[in-house]
Amino acid sequence: MCECACGNGGAKHHELEEILARHKGERGALIPILQEVQDVYGYISQDAIKEIAKETKVPATDIFGVATFYAQFHLKPRGRHVVRVCQGTACHVRGGAKILAEVEKQLGIQPGETTEDLRYTLEPVACLGCCGLAPVMMVDEDTHGRLTADNVAEILARYE
Repeated sequence: MCECACGNGGAKHHELEEILARHKGERGALIPILQEVQDVYGYISQDAIKEIAKETKVPATDIFGVATFYAQFHLKPRGRHVVRVCQGTACHVRGGAKILAEVEKQLGIQPGETTEDLRYTLEPVACLGCCGLAPVMMVDEDTHGRLTADNVAEILARYE
């Protein structure tokens, strides 16, 4: 385990150091730093925020504010597979709420949560832009349409 505040230890910590070194002295680099940190770790930990603050001289509260303002950033670990269930108008009319309820049941988590084994994160979304396939969910980059509650378990099993 490294002796710094990153909390990641080992090789991963050195990636954080490299990210910070690449952007040293660069004005306006906070968002690119956060993006790179999230790409490496899958999320932005409180320890990483402290380390970024120390190196960039930007207060941790300001970094936290930026990270919570933008929906692209995540402050908690996310699953290997992100399940997005559309709740847009077309999906709603065609049973999107039932699909979301079935995904919750199958995974044992609520929207915005991640399974304990870090396999899945569940995110309801306003629209996936696949209205003709409603109701729709995406698992990672794979789109699954014309869903029924009966085929949700089969689809999720493909990502085990």
